[in-house]
Amino acid sequence: MTIQKFIQSDVMLPRVKRNGVLVVYDPDLRYRELCQGMNANGLHVVDATESSIESREAALKLLGELGTSNSETTGLLIYVPAPAPVSDEDRQRDPFALYSVCGNIFPEGDGDEYLSLCLKAKPDHATEIRAVFEKDPNPAFAVIDAIGGGVGWPTLRALLGAESSRDILFGLLVPDNRQHMALQEQDAWVAEARDLFKATLGLTLKTRAKAWSKIADELWRFLLFSEFVFDLPETTPAALADVPHAEDSARPLVQDLCDRLRNDQRTRVTYIDRAEAIEKALDLPKLCVGITDLGKRDTFPFEERTFFARALEALKQEDVDKVRDIIRRHAGSVWTGKGESQAQWGLIQAALQLVEACDDFERQLPNHSRTQDDLIDFYLSGLREADRYQREFEQAVGDHLDVEGEMGVVIEQARVRYRRLAEKAQMVFTKQLEASGWPPTGRLANADVFDHLVAPRLQESGRRVAYLLIDALRYELGVALQQQLAEDEPVELHTAYAQLPSITLVGMASLLPGAGKHLSLVKKNDGFVPMLGETVVSNVSQRMEVLRKQFGDRFAEMKLNDFVRAKKALPDTVHLLVLRSVDIDSQLENNPETTLSLIHDTLKRIRVAVHKLKKAGFHDVIIVTDHGFFLNAQAEASDVCASRVDRPLLAFTLTEPDVRISRIRLFRAGHPD
Repeated sequence: MTIQKFIQSDVMLPRVKRNGVLVVYDPDLRYRELCQGMNANGLHVVDATESSIESREAALKLLGELGTSNSETTGLLIYVPAPAPVSDEDRQRDPFALYSVCGNIFPEGDGDEYLSLCLKAKPDHATEIRAVFEKDPNPAFAVIDAIGGGVGWPTLRALLGAESSRDILFGLLVPDNRQHMALQEQDAWVAEARDLFKATLGLTLKTRAKAWSKIADELWRFLLFSEFVFDLPETTPAALADVPHAEDSARPLVQDLCDRLRNDQRTRVTYIDRAEAIEKALDLPKLCVGITDLGKRDTFPFEERTFFARALEALKQEDVDKVRDIIRRHAGSVWTGKGESQAQWGLIQAALQLVEACDDFERQLPNHSRTQDDLIDFYLSGLREADRYQREFEQAVGDHLDVEGEMGVVIEQARVRYRRLAEKAQMVFTKQLEASGWPPTGRLANADVFDHLVAPRLQESGRRVAYLLIDALRYELGVALQQQLAEDEPVELHTAYAQLPSITLVGMASLLPGAGKHLSLVKKNDGFVPMLGETVVSNVSQRMEVLRKQFGDRFAEMKLNDFVRAKKALPDTVHLLVLRSVDIDSQLENNPETTLSLIHDTLKRIRVAVHKLKKAGFHDVIIVTDHGFFLNAQAEASDVCASRVDRPLLAFTLTEPDVRISRIRLFRAGHPD
């Protein structure tokens, strides 16, 4: 295999397949022709050599196609004839830095240096390759290809069906069924294997056995321990000094083989089993207990715990850059995806995202606090993301059982940061509410939703409309739902504003016909009841009766869950179907610790209902909510929030825990126009 082919097939292509996007930085123009040759089979190559502007436009278009279903684009490689950005300032100036965030970059680390790549491609000719590089630090590909023209290890090549020494070693480590049978049927290959190990890795086999299993055991231990030693920033513990490991010249080959064993789904399980057994046999956790920095690679499972501890400590110290770097380096680790580790790393990442988002939005908030409209637009365009990150964080908290109590400080730190942001935004909001009133002038209110969006459609002959009343579907969830539905159908997202006081009793009544003109609150006994004209509309039956009286046989209603499970078709006479769901709101009030996982179920049921409605001949699906919610996960049972008597209008908002601007979600389900 030529060095160009090796870099294409064994280095760059796997990264594109794994990440979707690869940015190649090449100030020496060494890899340009090589990259251009990869433009095939759905992989598109954008060359920024000639025109940065045109290449940016092409890259952005292709990136969009990557996330589109049924797209022929399977990967994107961007060639940039410039050095890779190192600092944050460099990344800000680099127009292609965002693509490296979406995917990966080349070169990345010492293993991607030209010399290292050549050593990986031809591990049994390391001496000759190094001699070439001593004379010329940038030898042509043809010079490297000319090294080692003779063919060695003929028996192993024939038995394993492999050409390069690197592939032979891989076959000896994890032979497939055919290779395994061939190795067991004879032992003529053993002498060649001993010579191969010595020439490429510096390993002198101690075992005299000729069985593959014994040889493989020694090869595995030598390989994994060598990577561990290469990555260790300090001296190997004295108790491990006699354990054989490779010389530094074999570092590229050792790291490449280990990476390949971990990243290949066919060999990952074998790697995990071998690494766990070797760690136990060498007693590594005990012998390395005093080492705080084990490097960057996590060859053995016990190393993952030290990386996690470093990330945890960095987050406690608010060193977000260090946390981000640790998470990035270990995102694809074989150990972070196992059992409780996966939940712990997920919680660390969720906490980091929440803290970073809160810091960012807190800095921006003063610039969007001049008027009520400014604050609302800020929430709609960006601040809502803080709610999403907080919801995902609390979900991660619920998924993780903190038996050791080590996550407590981080959890509280993230909650305090979100609470501080929410409090600052709420203080701005309440001041503006006193000055400007509610709802905002010139914006759609919930009390006008039915008359503006539903009633006009029902006036068209034969038009069928589904009206989904989803309790507590706050705006960021509406955005998530819109994105999910948009994968199949056109979707419009509108904003409407909740009726005060923003409680279910009032909010659901505001979504009825004529609510904008006729809805009122009437004092009764110790509380208030909502009235639509002269009609009390304080419960579901009363609200549905209003619609039934107005639309007669054209109206039907049921719970969302019942409709999703129902097999019986609706009568063709039904032109207005109301589907109701209170799952999010009721669960948040009664079982907040389990509700977040149920939110996704509610969104899923809505998507299923939309598909069923389309098949049933409905032209429009309009999804609305009465209010949102503020998820106060840190509230204790005895906490209270007293209203201020000097501000009677605000008493409702201050004492209601789910105060949030409400929005409408509009979905057009394939109407002929």
